Amino acid sequence: MADGYFELVCDGGPIRVVVTDAGPRVLEVAKAVRRRTGLSLWHGKALLGRLPAVVLDDVTSDLAEAVAAELRAVGATVEVRY
Repeated sequence: MADGYFELVCDGGPIRVVVTDAGPRVLEVAKAVRRRTGLSLWHGKALLGRLPAVVLDDVTSDLAEAVAAELRAVGATVEVRY
């Protein structure tokens, strides 16, 4: 066994859900952000006022895709960044 440190190399870095456009129904998107993040409605709406906005960071790909689909369903333009 060698002495020293080693680095675990994974397939990818953190997965992020990023809203690039809130669309015409900002309040509905803010409600979806609230459901998924626990932010207050006010904070969710404020977050959407500074786009692009990272809604979730360092999550699993399944969760990221589910949240992105929910946000897209209410009219947002969303990216899942790997």
